[in-house]
Amino acid sequence: MEDLAGDVAVGTALEEAQPAVAGEAGPRERPWLFGLLVAPVAVVANGVIQGGVLAFLMSRQGIPELRASQIISLLALPTTIYFLWSPITDFLVRRRTWLLIGSVAAALGMVLALEQRRLDSRSSIVLMFLSACAVQLVVSSCGGMLGALRTERAKRVAGGFYQSGGLGFGAVSVLVLVMLRERGEPGWIPLAAGAMIVAPALFALAAPRQEFVVEQGFGRTLRRIWEEFHGTFLNWRAVPYTVLMLSPVASGAAVGLLTGVAREYGVGGQQVAWMNGLGGALLMAAGALSATLIPARIRASVAYLTVALANAATLAVLALGPLRQSTYYVGVALYLFTVGMGYAMFTAVVLEFLGSSGKSGSSRYSIINSMGNVPVVYMLALDGWGGSRFGVRGLPGTEAVMAAVASSLLLGYFLTLGRKPGA
Repeated sequence: MEDLAGDVAVGTALEEAQPAVAGEAGPRERPWLFGLLVAPVAVVANGVIQGGVLAFLMSRQGIPELRASQIISLLALPTTIYFLWSPITDFLVRRRTWLLIGSVAAALGMVLALEQRRLDSRSSIVLMFLSACAVQLVVSSCGGMLGALRTERAKRVAGGFYQSGGLGFGAVSVLVLVMLRERGEPGWIPLAAGAMIVAPALFALAAPRQEFVVEQGFGRTLRRIWEEFHGTFLNWRAVPYTVLMLSPVASGAAVGLLTGVAREYGVGGQQVAWMNGLGGALLMAAGALSATLIPARIRASVAYLTVALANAATLAVLALGPLRQSTYYVGVALYLFTVGMGYAMFTAVVLEFLGSSGKSGSSRYSIINSMGNVPVVYMLALDGWGGSRFGVRGLPGTEAVMAAVASSLLLGYFLTLGRKPGA
């Protein structure tokens, strides 16, 4: 285990991955660790901020819904712009050390924010925003570490555990923090949140040691970084991957919208709360883990688009099936499961696009990963338009059609013209 002083002494030395090959994960790569390393961002982003904990606590303080939604929207901003500060995780200390720094800073900010008397106070909002920014260092650090894994099999397994851990820890944090408030123990909420952020991150100390490349001189370092960015983004092979990142395939945009049409299928509030709450999170986590069973010899882009087609088919169940409870249960369950698979395979595609981590893996991973948020944003708007234009079946139908068309076209390309891996 290397200490922080050793990390600083390394200077700008960063992990250099060996070329990934299909095969089994080496015994020292421990890809399952990523299911724990993602916990800090899962608790902060998927649990407290966007998972409903903050909205729930604000409602108990009598904060108006409009004010709460404005605050939550602001706090969600770092998840889309974190590529602006993520390059720091490629410098000064090892990526796993940055992961610990980001986790501790995020936990400290969240604990202090939740200790404030009013969650809509300026001090609380500032502290939570800083926490949300700090925890994104975990995402960029994990991205660089994922790209440094040596085998394709290890990357697939790590991606599955990474997405499953993010979904699972997010759901558990919501359950724990809401239960503490409901049982009349609000004083334990800040400490519980801080513990759930920091404790799993300590497993970064068990991450396997990765090789280092030391460049002599600032100029050589910049040249190497430029070469890596050029090799990833500035070539014709990057075009189809960029299109894939921005396409409406397996976006999961309907996850938060299907609750609005549940009544049309005769489904009550309690069933919706379970299906689209903890039960739904567990279904997506199970789907992400099941993606690790896909053989590594199948290219990530091909596997991802195949899963996306299956995901579109599950929406067709809701769009074309009878308006019954059974239709909703089956369609939503299959949709959430395949969304989880899609998320895991999306991470695999990001790593396929990325190539080896080199000296700028965290930065390049953050940029590519940020592209994946774009389809979620515009599909939320399009799904809503479809629902208002064509009724209850229009919401799932709109996403199903767009996802099926885009998946079919891109799958045809990657199976024919795009057979060679990306940069």
